[in-house]
Amino acid sequence: MDYRNVLTTCIYCGAGCSLYLQVLDGKVVGVLPAKQHPISEGRLCIKGWNAHAFIHHEDRLTRPLIRDNGAFREASWDEALTLIADRLREVRATHGPDAIGFLTSAKCTNEENYLLQKFARVVIGTNNVDHCARL
Repeated sequence: MDYRNVLTTCIYCGAGCSLYLQVLDGKVVGVLPAKQHPISEGRLCIKGWNAHAFIHHEDRLTRPLIRDNGAFREASWDEALTLIADRLREVRATHGPDAIGFLTSAKCTNEENYLLQKFARVVIGTNNVDHCARL
């Protein structure tokens, strides 16, 4: 039996609480709070205590899907990211940068939210950035 605790950041909000994923024989089986973390201070909310529940769920998508002739098919990450980049370039060239908008998530860290808005403003050239916490 191989057991270990893997330190990570909770995925449920931008607060940045720290927790340990309990890994048994390569499968995540539970969560423990990180006692010395300056934000969570050894505590977790109900979402944090259940942060591992989706990892091995049978309905979880693990590969990109691309719509092809009205149906979805599995694709490689390279193919999916190339398609996304091509479509963003096409929409921007045809309709201008303000035809593109970005919606970010409270499940992302502050740093991830910052990167998305920076990408929207600098790379795409739009200020159309919103956050799900406002909805």
